[in-house]
Formats: sequence, structure tokens, C-alpha cells
Amino acid sequence: MHKIVALWAVPRSTSTAFEWMMRQRGDLACFHEPFGEAWYQGEAPLWQRWKEGDRTTPGLTLESVWEDLKAAAKEKPVFIKDFPHYINHMWDADFLSHFTHAFLIRDPAKTITSIYDKWPDFDEGEVGFPEQRALFDLLTALNGTPPPVVDSDDLLENPYEMTEAFCAAVGIPFIPEALTWAPGADTGQYSWWDGGSFHENLKNSTGLKPQARKYVTLEDTPSRVKQVHRRMKPHYDRLHEHRIRVGAFAA
Repeated sequence: MHKIVALWAVPRSTSTAFEWMMRQRGDLACFHEPFGEAWYQGEAPLWQRWKEGDRTTPGLTLESVWEDLKAAAKEKPVFIKDFPHYINHMWDADFLSHFTHAFLIRDPAKTITSIYDKWPDFDEGEVGFPEQRALFDLLTALNGTPPPVVDSDDLLENPYEMTEAFCAAVGIPFIPEALTWAPGADTGQYSWWDGGSFHENLKNSTGLKPQARKYVTLEDTPSRVKQVHRRMKPHYDRLHEHRIRVGAFAA
């Protein structure tokens, strides 16, 4: 079976832009949050805000997704971008051994306000930082060394060196041409949620670079959102200590 490179992220962490870059390479079978699709829209949804009448997909389960990923990896190398909180009950040593693991983190003051902008009624269980940190700690314990961590801000400020370092860390060739693309990305063909409405910035982009924030700051959110941020930040800080540092970020 070929390599399955897994980028474990949290929502609103520029992870789809990272995935889009990986799609430009052309040498990987890329999957957009396949476990998330089953978690939100499978035949037995697990997300906290699901209610009777919401969309479901008969035959789509976390187990069927896993079988599809293994089948794809028999044909060519695979890249998957997904969120650990969808599958924390599946984390045994055998399952985890099938992946080359890496993590993408982003300041929770940015991710949480972005989630709030899209979903004002979001549930704390959809934010994902505790599970991301738990998976990181588990892999560190199992392997004796921490898996590679990319911070979104570092990536957008220095995409060439950060991507080069990421590729070296997960054992795939670095392809500089993948760092840029034509505007008008058709994310709808990959995104299973709402036709890709979460990815408007990506549709207008031409590569990885800092993006202007168009939603509220943390200070302007309700107390509930601020409290979620306080609980999430220690998990982010734990991974941030281990982030890849190159060039200006080496200090």
C-alpha cells in the first residue's frame, strides 16, 4: 500500500488552501475531509447539532471512508486533510500506523471567530482543538518523537520554505510549481458541505499568502465564544511549541 499523508487540522485553519496546493502537484490522490463528510452527513451523523430531517447519505460511514482510503492507497500515494475530532474513537495503534501524520494549527482567536461568522450557533465539540492536541500527544508517545506541525500564519507568510520543510518532514518531493494556481478554484467539486461556501477566499486566490480578515474580532464576540477561546488556547499553545521553524520563524 502507498503512503497516506494525513494533515490533521481544525476548522477554519486555511487547511483547504493547503489541500488545494497539494492537489496542484498531480502525484497524489487527494481527499477533502472524507471522515468529516461521514461525521456530518453519513447515514448515522455524529455531530452535535444534527436534527431529524438534516441531510444524510445512506451507506456512508466512517468505516466505509476508511475502506475507500485504503483502496485508493493501493493505486497511488494519498493525501487526506481532515479533523481529528471526527475519528477520536478510531485511534488505535494499528489504524494510526497506516498514516504519515502531520498537523496544521492556527491561532484559535482566528479560527473560532471565523467559525462563529459562519455558524453563530456552533457547538464547542465542533471546534476540534482538544482532539487535535490529544492525537498529537498520542503519536508523540507512540513514536517517541513529535510529528511535524505547521502553523498557518508561518505558512502564509513564508509558503516556499514552509512547504519545502513540510514535504521533507513527510517524505514527499517538493514541487514549487504547486504553490501557485489560476484564480477561480472550483472547490465545489471537492467540498461536500454547502457547495463549497466556506471557501470563497480560496476561489479568488492565486496561491498561499496572508488574507484580509473580514469577520469580527474576538473582543466583539459574545461571552460564550470568548470562553470557548480560553479553553482552546492551551491546546493550540502545546502544538505551537513544536511547529516547524524555518528562515524568519527559526527564532
